[in-house]
Amino acid sequence: MICKECYTDQKRITPLVKPLECLQNHTQYICGTCGRCICIEKTCRSGLQRWNFPFQTLEMAKLYIRVADYTMKKCCGIYEIINDKGRKSYKIFASQDDLLHYLKKNTDKTCQTQKPLFSMNQYHEYPNTQVRRLTYDEVQNYLKERCI
Repeated sequence: MICKECYTDQKRITPLVKPLECLQNHTQYICGTCGRCICIEKTCRSGLQRWNFPFQTLEMAKLYIRVADYTMKKCCGIYEIINDKGRKSYKIFASQDDLLHYLKKNTDKTCQTQKPLFSMNQYHEYPNTQVRRLTYDEVQNYLKERCI
């Protein structure tokens, strides 16, 4: 069953990259409904959050759109971006204006439809949501549940 808060049925799928390192060292959005952790940390180099980065697939981007929605306090959208070599990626933008600004700065990239492939209809806050770093025991338990 798909979680109404974080939009997936895989409650332990994230983090996708280096899960132990991410869970130990990064601030997590903890879904108040299913308990899934989603990295909400800003990177040191760019100052961007994980949801600002390009994703290889639409499915991967869907795993991070909740933190974009939460950060921006509105429904964001996932757009298909194609570079001048034909390579596709998927990026989350808070608005179509943000997409257009990105495309203007990155002239080697296009978005054919200029419409989101995925977006929620309405933004909701959830009462049990937490944004914080996990304790050692929480990290160990989360990783153990990933393997079950």
